[in-house]
Amino acid sequence: MEHIEELGNGTCGHVVKMRHNPSGKIIAVKQMRRSGNSDENKRIIMDIEVVLKSHDCKFIVQCLGCFITESEVWICMELMDTCFDKLLKRFKQPVPEEVLGKVTVATVEALSYLKDSHGVIHRDVKPSNILLDTKGSVKLCDFGISGRLVDSMAKTRSAGCAAYMAPERIEPDPQNPDYDVRADVWSLGITLVEMATGVFPYQDCKTDFEVLTKVIGQEPPSLPLDKEFSPEFREFVSCCLKKDKKQRPKYTKLKNQPFIKKYEVSNDVNVGEWYVKLLQQSDDVTNRAAPRYVA
Repeated sequence: MEHIEELGNGTCGHVVKMRHNPSGKIIAVKQMRRSGNSDENKRIIMDIEVVLKSHDCKFIVQCLGCFITESEVWICMELMDTCFDKLLKRFKQPVPEEVLGKVTVATVEALSYLKDSHGVIHRDVKPSNILLDTKGSVKLCDFGISGRLVDSMAKTRSAGCAAYMAPERIEPDPQNPDYDVRADVWSLGITLVEMATGVFPYQDCKTDFEVLTKVIGQEPPSLPLDKEFSPEFREFVSCCLKKDKKQRPKYTKLKNQPFIKKYEVSNDVNVGEWYVKLLQQSDDVTNRAAPRYVA
């Protein structure tokens, strides 16, 4: 295996672009150091278990194999081009609604698959965990803090990213502290607002505590009224961001939303073409800005 470059950091390790020399194939390898920390080891095991089991879901990043030594664990995965977090930071512009339609379908399908096929809740839905490539594939990744569902409820309180955490996870009901897949539905709603506007809804907050306080104490974020979004998209985001989890739909109802139905069948949107155009525009701007020397 030949190291090419660092790609980023995940929940419990870093991801490296590598070449498998015997085949010449370029892959992504998540490298995680083994330690005596039982929580970290549980995350590693969960990450491996979920990706290995999810080989039959096209909306989840595919695992090509694992290497386990006394000191490290390597998970070899298919290489995607980028994640939406990097994309937002690089291009500093919102993602078009029609592209978000395809992204939403893929993400909901992945989350629904995890729940129905493996009894798992993701617990860390956010732009950095949604990957895409120039072929137009959109896939969910990073399952280190995923949790098992018991009678469709999560019993453990493993941390996720505070910025995308549902109210019922931040401030549990003492009488009913468990939560379910609707916590991931909230995280999806926050993710969609961020990608649709190009701005994180709680960007003014300087600490996680400020974010958590606003999530609990203020009305949920929504799509700005001065921007052109379809009624179907507005309704979808609104239903994802109901503060009362009882009013928030689970996946079966979510899949029946008009916004999902529209992009399940639409062949007019090509996420890959959109991404390639972004790259080309970026190259054009870079080339125009580059100094030119005339001999």
